[in-house]
Amino acid sequence: MILVAVMAAVLWGIGWAMDAPKRARWTMIGILLVFVCFIQLALPVAHPLRIATGGDIRLWLLLIGFCGAIWLYSKGLSVLRAQANTPVETPQTGPFSETELDRYARHIILHEIGGAGQKALKDARVLVIGAGGLGSPALQYLAAAGVGTIGVIDDDVVDNSNLQRQVIHTDTRIGLPKVQSVAEAIKAQNPFVTVKPYHRRLDASIATDLFAAYDLILDGTDNFATRALVNETAVALGKPLIAAALSQWEGQISLYDTSTGGPCYACIFPIAPDPALVPSCAEAGVLGPLPGIIGAMMAAEAVKWIAQAGTGLQGRMMIYDALYAQTRVIKAKRRVDCTVCGGNSIPKQSA
Repeated sequence: MILVAVMAAVLWGIGWAMDAPKRARWTMIGILLVFVCFIQLALPVAHPLRIATGGDIRLWLLLIGFCGAIWLYSKGLSVLRAQANTPVETPQTGPFSETELDRYARHIILHEIGGAGQKALKDARVLVIGAGGLGSPALQYLAAAGVGTIGVIDDDVVDNSNLQRQVIHTDTRIGLPKVQSVAEAIKAQNPFVTVKPYHRRLDASIATDLFAAYDLILDGTDNFATRALVNETAVALGKPLIAAALSQWEGQISLYDTSTGGPCYACIFPIAPDPALVPSCAEAGVLGPLPGIIGAMMAAEAVKWIAQAGTGLQGRMMIYDALYAQTRVIKAKRRVDCTVCGGNSIPKQSA
């Protein structure tokens, strides 16, 4: 048996020197033991080689059985340890999983939102028009807040010049459709949210059907014609509209909901302004953080409206001047001669 032990040690040493895996070394020793057992069976009892390798196969069978028992015990112990360390998924019995409850805990403990408000957010369907400066932060915070379904429509692609303020996009996504970039960002941020991207320009041919599928509309576009179309469609369907706009250092935001007696966008802005008075961001510039401030306000107003918390901006317009750090709120009233809502309450239409 000493000879076999020496040979086993030599095989192990060779395997170690060659940096062979332990499994390969044990395999070589196993082959050696099989060969020894063969010698014990094939050679006569008095044969010198049989005597040198133990002389009795029963000794080797006993040794192999003992080693096998130890191996089985260690494997079984490893399996039990692995099972003990595997996290057990708790079945979801309510509207939220454990992960969601932990994620939204800071909302749920707010008594103005609570569990009912967070459930309303999960069930809500919000459409964001424009995935640029205002849409970027609004979309991020809507997703983080747990709004269940978020639609976003925009026909533009991510450009290098956008990244100074459109924080939802990244350098690696330059050239992608903005709605695709948004979908990737939201999926990475909150996998419990459903994103519906529409890579096209909003026009009258699709506006009604698109708006009908959502509960709340957020308008972050940068041209009056689209804003007018958004307002007309929202009024016709009785959908609440949160609209905001930017110019250099200043931003404005309001909530328009004619179904509850508030003014519509056209009540405040009945005619298109002179283009010379409202140059684009490319022409006049814009402070990078400004869209983040106003866009976050849009998301805050949306969360409040969905959760029925606090007082919204219906009938009021908030104007923020970043250059002089001033905020003022002005009243906004319905106009009886409004060409869109006529100053009348427009009942909501069921989706």
